[in-house]
Amino acid sequence: MSSKALFLLLAFLSFSAVSLRHALADNEQDPGLVMNFYKDTCPQAEDIIKEQVKLLYKRHKNTAFSWLRNIFHDCAVQSCDASLLLDSTRRTLSEKETDRSFGLRNFRYLDTIKEAVERECPGVVSCADILVLSARDGIVSLGGPHIPLKTGRRDGRKSRADVVEQYLPDHNESISVVLERFSAMGVDTPGLVALLGAHSVGRTHCVKLVHRLYPEVDPALNPDHVEHMLYKCPDAIPDPKAVQYVRNDRGTPMVLDNNYYRNILDNKGLLIVDHQLATDKRTKPYVKKMAKSQAYFFKEFAKAITKLSENNPLTGTKGEIRKQCNVANKHH
Repeated sequence: MSSKALFLLLAFLSFSAVSLRHALADNEQDPGLVMNFYKDTCPQAEDIIKEQVKLLYKRHKNTAFSWLRNIFHDCAVQSCDASLLLDSTRRTLSEKETDRSFGLRNFRYLDTIKEAVERECPGVVSCADILVLSARDGIVSLGGPHIPLKTGRRDGRKSRADVVEQYLPDHNESISVVLERFSAMGVDTPGLVALLGAHSVGRTHCVKLVHRLYPEVDPALNPDHVEHMLYKCPDAIPDPKAVQYVRNDRGTPMVLDNNYYRNILDNKGLLIVDHQLATDKRTKPYVKKMAKSQAYFFKEFAKAITKLSENNPLTGTKGEIRKQCNVANKHH
């Protein structure tokens, strides 16, 4: 081999070694999302979150619905980065104050969990991970499956209120739009059908369903169910200050189960999207399958929640670890 060729070979090997070293260093800095991310930096983190979720659920059962809804409202809007939890500032509106976030509440309980984690490990665990893990543990509180979820998310610094409507479908959107939005996140059709099974718990405010009752009752609604809906929502224009609502599932309102699918096949879905899910040819086969098998519902639900929780997270050196979940850290 000529001396010139030898020189080029050595230069190439040296360059490759440096590139590999940089790649490994970057990898160490940013392993992405992994199982048990805090095992060395805050080994008690997941246990503390689980314990807090149990205590808060004991005191306020409806917190579990909020935690489950949070994962959808945060992670589906561009990134799973706890932007949902930020308060409005003089310059920007918060996501939680947009129309799409109507009915979201109990954010103070996430602050309670964050404070408990901060006492153990200050400045280590992100609000984004707390949001995801509290949803995971809240699902178990509601009788749903335990879903092993990765951690390592970091917190965003800005609200995404201006783009919420591009990502979160409204309850009156066509099923085509809903399928399209979820598909963009990698959630397939059975995954979407399973995620909407979260409507098995909680309640729907009258303001969101009066258009199906007034001025005329939607003929698609089961007449047996209409009587109850009219009783719960007696006004065509509900008082925004009155908390008027209908339970999503009157049979097992506090349990995440496949009763929802049996209800919507029986025309007892409260929202337009529930009705469409049970009638559209793309989704109906999965609705029927989930109505028959809770195990199948749970399997697809777990896959979809996992996909949602891993939507475009900030990891490594991106974002920050907020000291308080409702405000970005002050940078001097």
